[in-house]
Amino acid sequence: MRKTAVVTGASSGIGEATARRLAAEGYDVVAGARRRDRLDKLAAELPGLRAVTLDVTSQESVDALAASLERCDVLVNNAGGAFGLEPVTEGRLDDWQRMYDVNVLGSLRMTQALTPKLIASGDGVLVMLTSTAGLVSYEGGGGYCAAKHAQSSMAETLRLELVGRPVRVVEIAPGMVRSEGFAVTRFRGDEAAAARVYEGVPDPLSSDDVADAIAWCVTRPAHVNIDRLVIRPRAQAAQHKVHRVS
Repeated sequence: MRKTAVVTGASSGIGEATARRLAAEGYDVVAGARRRDRLDKLAAELPGLRAVTLDVTSQESVDALAASLERCDVLVNNAGGAFGLEPVTEGRLDDWQRMYDVNVLGSLRMTQALTPKLIASGDGVLVMLTSTAGLVSYEGGGGYCAAKHAQSSMAETLRLELVGRPVRVVEIAPGMVRSEGFAVTRFRGDEAAAARVYEGVPDPLSSDDVADAIAWCVTRPAHVNIDRLVIRPRAQAAQHKVHRVS
């Protein structure tokens, strides 16, 4: 029987790239996101892919998805995002709430709903898509760093709590990725400001690069767990050390 992979936030960026890659690896992919029109276009390209309207901030939406699945072998908790760049002392509470709701509580809802199916599969893989922001904090990233630190901690705790069960817990922590819409959302629609993030950086990571890393992790033999994979472009040595060319 073919394995089933569930990918959240699959309508664009890393989520879409991961859905495409796992479909190419032979998985039956369930692609979940709020933007159903984009998912339907993706499903039209990939006949084996099932599009599901999903809002990870809604328990009802998550429960409906879980109830519709016969099995789940891989869960990729990718839905997330960064909103705003204000200092902590000036941060907007609604931005922080939204980042926590999507990145942290969204991952929690999906994990709680699908872990029983991951265990039942006999070789489940739970992927938590975090960020290097979950490892090192930086100015202007207070809310996003806090949310990603929480996700990283969740992955570590799950690994301890699920030891002895047939589930691998993998954390993927990307650095600088030129992903569709991510920076634009963070800069509240200011495309010029978003473009400056990548200005002069030779070859930042692409969504496909991250999807490739995810696919490698989930296709390792059942006894091999990739606890945490940090992936950055060669031009980025650390959060504050990025090579740029004029």
